[in-house]
Amino acid sequence: MTREEHLRRWSAAHGGTSASPLVRVWLDGVRRAASPLAAAGVPPSAVTVLGLVLGLAAVAPAAAQAQVGGRWALAVPVLLALAALADGLDGAVAVLGGTASRGGAVLDAVCDRAADAAGLAALWLLGAPALPVLLALGLGQMHEYARARAQAEGMTGPGAVTVSERPTRVAVAAMFALGCGVYPQAAATWAGVGAWAGSAAALVGLVQLLVAVRRRLSAQR
Repeated sequence: MTREEHLRRWSAAHGGTSASPLVRVWLDGVRRAASPLAAAGVPPSAVTVLGLVLGLAAVAPAAAQAQVGGRWALAVPVLLALAALADGLDGAVAVLGGTASRGGAVLDAVCDRAADAAGLAALWLLGAPALPVLLALGLGQMHEYARARAQAEGMTGPGAVTVSERPTRVAVAAMFALGCGVYPQAAATWAGVGAWAGSAAALVGLVQLLVAVRRRLSAQR
C-alpha cells in the first residue's frame, strides 16, 4: 500500500481528519513497521493485546522500586513507549491487511483505557498521592466517553485534538516515571508532580473537547 493510500484510509477511519505534518511522519514510520506484520498475516487484535500486556507490565517495575528501592522505574517509560508503539501498529496492520473491523476498534479503545490506568498506577506506586491519580484517571475516561458519546450523536471526527490526547498521557507518565528512576531518592516528588500535571492536562483537555463538541453538534442541527 502506498503512503498516500494509507493516509487516505487513516483519514477515513478518523472521521475525515487531516493528518498534520508530524502525524504524517509518524504514520509513515508506523506503515513501514506494520507492513511485515500485515504481510505475515498477524491479526491486529494480537498486536492490540500485546500493547495492553506491555502497558500493564509497566506496573511491575514501579512496584519493585517501591518495595525494594533501586532504579526499577527506569523500565517504566520503556514499557509504556513499547505499548504506545503497539497501539499505533495495530491500526496500521488492520488497514494494510484489510482486516479493520468495528470489534477491533472497540477492543483497541478498551485496551487503551486500561493502559492509561496502568501508567497512572505506576505513578501511584512510585509515591504519587491518590487524589491527583484518581482525578487524572477519571477526567481522562470522561474525555474519551464524551467524544464517543458525541460521535454516537452524529459528530464526525474527533471534535478537537486536545492537550490531553493519549500521546500526552503516555508522555507524562513515562517522563515522570523516568525521573523517579533517575532520582530514586525523590521518586515521590517526581511521581506526585507527574500525577498533578496529568490531572491538570486532563481537565483542560476535557473542557476543550466539550466546547468543541457543543459547537460541532449545534452546527449539525
